[in-house]
Amino acid sequence: MRAISYTRAPDVPAAVAAVTSDPGSSYLAGGTTEVDLLRLDVLRPHRLVDINRLPLAGIEDRSDGGLLIGALARMSEVAEARAVVERFPMLSQALLLGASAQLRNMASMGGNLMQRVRCAYYRDPESACNKRIPGSGCSALEGVHRGHAILGTSEHCIATHPSDMAVALVALDAVVHVEGTKGSRTIPVDDFFLLPEDTPEREHPLTPGELITAIEVPPVPMARRSLYLKVRDRESYEFALASAAVALALEDGVIREARLALGGVATKPWRAHRAEDILVGEHADVDVFVRAAAAELAPAITRPMNGFKAELARRTLVRALQTVAAQGGGTA
Repeated sequence: MRAISYTRAPDVPAAVAAVTSDPGSSYLAGGTTEVDLLRLDVLRPHRLVDINRLPLAGIEDRSDGGLLIGALARMSEVAEARAVVERFPMLSQALLLGASAQLRNMASMGGNLMQRVRCAYYRDPESACNKRIPGSGCSALEGVHRGHAILGTSEHCIATHPSDMAVALVALDAVVHVEGTKGSRTIPVDDFFLLPEDTPEREHPLTPGELITAIEVPPVPMARRSLYLKVRDRESYEFALASAAVALALEDGVIREARLALGGVATKPWRAHRAEDILVGEHADVDVFVRAAAAELAPAITRPMNGFKAELARRTLVRALQTVAAQGGGTA
């Protein structure tokens, strides 16, 4: 059994300094993923820096209609916040569908962004995994890969990104606020998640010791009638086989703006730019929705066990678009 030391950070600068100065340290927030990986001997930090008492748990209304959500705000609190439910229902829905009630009460917003993949080979120290040990190979390529990604993959990794919340945030053009030894900076959430390419072990553009402090959701008026639709093997807590976050701005039946993202099918929360480009300027009807969804999934690379995901993702996106369009969409 390995010894792990523990310290509680009194403030943000102290937390950043502690982890930056000691590469073997790791931040501890809700711990709903990290503690599991410690037990499995997948993560091996020699020190945990507890950040739970830092003043980063607020949900702040912005005068422009946006929100600033603290990194330590719990998923359950954010999902039930009136401003989120009314202005960004897709985010509330994604949070509620993303975990059991017990986990939502523990898991933090920042921790959700940083959660590791749910690939069984990553979580098995005896299996080859390029995320865990760069250059060791990817067991999923020839192994059991029914739940794995079909978009954004590489020959080094096909693990699916697990977060539901992040899919909604990508559709909403959220921004991640981070703090490091060189000060504060912001990262657009779509850039916060990196494709595996040749470096699958690098999932985020953070420098060592940088700490997520907040998530900024800009004003998106049309998101008041948005939807997060999740398809999974069972209705109770389960990861997505395919999901879609959708917001539309309609004017006389014509799509003036579209915000779309897919989950459960890609190595990162997947902004559906191809589909958006096809939808804008078109009448909101099923034929257009089918064409847009087909274009978005056209680059998919499927394998024997996950080939069904391409059609499932197309149908999920079309259904979500139909549902939002039937509600009249939102205001641009």
